Amino acid sequence: MKPGTRRALARLIGAQVCVHACMTGFRMAAPLMALREGYSAAAVGVLLALFALAQVFLALPAGRYAERHGLFKPFVLASAVGTAGGLLAVAWPHFVVLCVTALSSGAAVCVAMIALQRHVGHLAADATELRQVFSWVAIGPSISNFLGPFLAGLLIDASGFRAAYLLLALLPSLAWWWVRGVPEHPVASTGAPQRSGSSWNLLRDRPFRHLMLINWMLASCWDVHTFLVPVLGHERGLSATVIGSILGAFALAATAVRLLMPWLAARLHEGTVIGSAMVSTALLFGLYPLVHTAWAMALLSVLLGFALGSVQPMVMSTLHQITPKHRHGEALGLRSMAINGSSVVMPLLFGSAGVLVGVGGVFWVVGAVVGGGSHLAWRMRRQAALSTPPPPLSHP
Repeated sequence: MKPGTRRALARLIGAQVCVHACMTGFRMAAPLMALREGYSAAAVGVLLALFALAQVFLALPAGRYAERHGLFKPFVLASAVGTAGGLLAVAWPHFVVLCVTALSSGAAVCVAMIALQRHVGHLAADATELRQVFSWVAIGPSISNFLGPFLAGLLIDASGFRAAYLLLALLPSLAWWWVRGVPEHPVASTGAPQRSGSSWNLLRDRPFRHLMLINWMLASCWDVHTFLVPVLGHERGLSATVIGSILGAFALAATAVRLLMPWLAARLHEGTVIGSAMVSTALLFGLYPLVHTAWAMALLSVLLGFALGSVQPMVMSTLHQITPKHRHGEALGLRSMAINGSSVVMPLLFGSAGVLVGVGGVFWVVGAVVGGGSHLAWRMRRQAALSTPPPPLSHP
């Protein structure tokens, strides 16, 4: 990797951490304030859903905007929206305003992340560098998932909610400072304007459709673990501290494996990593309902963190290889919409299914689906071994 690429990548990771930490901080602090003011758990659930809901509806427009304008303009827009929403919470820290802040911080992350991911894909010179750069970028959300809530919690305890909101509101502006030193890539011209709704034509291509299906299955596994481990832990009689530690072990393992991914990316094909992760996840989900001690659940949580934490860089690398360069923004938008839509809908589905078949039944069903879907990833590996990569998508 060239020194200039490394410097640009470091700046982009710093910008990503700032924008994402703004959202993760508000996602912790805003519900906490709402609960302290006496709002119901249902109201807090609506507030939390708004962080993902904005990203569902903005993903495709954000992808098209990134295709037209590159990196800088989307980041200016994201910084302005994120900062404005945060300052509203500073000025009027009430539940309705916090809902607006949730929407604005989610929107800022959506616009910034899609533009950043598109730009990072253009930094790589070949498939190996694609895997490496996205492995480094995947570390950013792990850092911000810790940094945002940690800083917000410190300031809430020291100076109150408004001080925490002010710090979080300033983070998107700091992100723009990081991005300023990154060279812009020329925006590709397709020679013809895209029709409205043309992004959906990407799903007509079988490799892309299979990749989105794989990505959705693995994102659902992440949601299953986050949603059902507290339920399973409660059934086992575990304390809140122990349950939180089990989930924390998962997050630490996912972060740790991402630190190793730049090294592994030079040695392993995307299909190998994704297929292994899917098979491992299926096996671990099969074991989860059978264990009863906290240590056993923590061990499974760590192993699952290693498996699921390795997937995102490989999915991103594959996405950039099987879609035309001028449509990367749209492809990233579709991926973001699918993931955030799953985060809104799937917990409701898991809760309903848990009532019918039990928590263990949900683990087994999801594990069976993921294990059965692993053949799609192994097919990617076989295609690479035969030197017959999927054909590029045709123009809409």
